[in-house]
Amino acid sequence: MKAQVFRGVNQLSYEDIPVPTLEPDEVLVQVRVVGLCQSDIKKIRYPLYEPPRIFGHETAGTIAALGNNVKGWQVGQRVAVMHHIPCMRCAYCLNDNFSMCDVYKNISTTAGFNASGGGFADYVKVPGHIVENGGLIPIPDNISFEEASFVEPTNCCLKAVKKAQIAPGQTVLVTGAGPIGLMFIMLVKYFGAKAIATDLLPSRIEKALSVGAEAAFDARDPDLPVKIHALTGGLGVDITLLAVPSEKAFFQALDSTRKGGKILFFAEFPDEVEIPINPNILYRREIDLIGSYSSSYRLQNLSADIVFNQRIDVQALISDRYPLKDLSAAVEVAIAPTPDTYKILIYP
Repeated sequence: MKAQVFRGVNQLSYEDIPVPTLEPDEVLVQVRVVGLCQSDIKKIRYPLYEPPRIFGHETAGTIAALGNNVKGWQVGQRVAVMHHIPCMRCAYCLNDNFSMCDVYKNISTTAGFNASGGGFADYVKVPGHIVENGGLIPIPDNISFEEASFVEPTNCCLKAVKKAQIAPGQTVLVTGAGPIGLMFIMLVKYFGAKAIATDLLPSRIEKALSVGAEAAFDARDPDLPVKIHALTGGLGVDITLLAVPSEKAFFQALDSTRKGGKILFFAEFPDEVEIPINPNILYRREIDLIGSYSSSYRLQNLSADIVFNQRIDVQALISDRYPLKDLSAAVEVAIAPTPDTYKILIYP
């Protein structure tokens, strides 16, 4: 089969490799579409993982083969694939910190080499632990593979929305109107709150408004906090979702979030970034700083419901489609997006 193998920093090799062989409890899925995620790009561009590996985890496809002991699934069945499932027994899982679980982190779907998602290949193998514990999600007949590939990123965004306790009637600032920021806007609106968006690109500011933002501003506007306070009766927003790893965006959030509000870090900052902050700002204004990483097992069914029942319009997020052989070109476009670049999908 064909696969894009990570051979080193910024080195993707389009290769022929063996189709994964199955253990009795495993399932082989033919990949029909896989989303290109910012975390994939980070793993390709920086020395975070030892090669060789095959990345890609926002996967939807068709079951191609079943291990001898697998029950309840059929060859030809259409599925969305969750690449991590927690153990549900460790101290992290018992506290709903599923993404901190060692099983969650270390057992993943694979197309070969060290298990790393494996979606950037013709076929991906799903380990028994994931098969047996809800990691395969049947796709309804009326839902495309493209739409189904959004179940995993929807879960990640939904986890942040739930963690920030976004409630009807609140106002939420979303910094960055790329594909993740746009999904946040949709989810904020779906849960009855109002979204205000910021971005650097005029086209993304317009896009934010088109998918449901109440207002959208240029992130470089020096009067941004003043304008946000004017929109919120002088209070500031209840919650800010940081969807870009920007120090400037964080300080804008601090100036724009009301007393007693929350700021949630969703985007991962470079390790060398250090943000100086006077802790008395947090103490006196009672600002909560929160982090949200990856998906939540508890939200898997709700994420599928939101996508499969089209409660948000994930099709509106898709801008580019590339064949698997052109993954390197897709990565370059994602790094330096055009005004109309949003979600990029990859097709084996």
